[in-house]
Amino acid sequence: MDIDEWGMDPQVRFLRRAFSQMEKTQRDLLERLGISPFDERLRRIRDATLKLFEKVWGIASRWGMTMSEEEITEIYTHCLAYILQRFRIQVPKELLTHNEKIERLVQEATR
Repeated sequence: MDIDEWGMDPQVRFLRRAFSQMEKTQRDLLERLGISPFDERLRRIRDATLKLFEKVWGIASRWGMTMSEEEITEIYTHCLAYILQRFRIQVPKELLTHNEKIERLVQEATR
């Protein structure tokens, strides 16, 4: 029997839940924007979003910020929206939550 020892670690469980929520939020946002999961641009969009997300997360860590699962998901969603707009796909502001801290982090990472 295989036992997932990593899965017992509270930090690993936290990150797994956060990443699961990020995937769901991404799927929902793309669906609301009418973007097919088979759109050929998605690989480049996801790669760019991940790079930006990692940069934002690094800045947040350097600034000593701690984040909840919801905030991690919001950060990813804001990064995704930023990258979608770089690909000339408009994201209505009402689809994003307004969070000054997260907006400031993304702004700092994209300077």
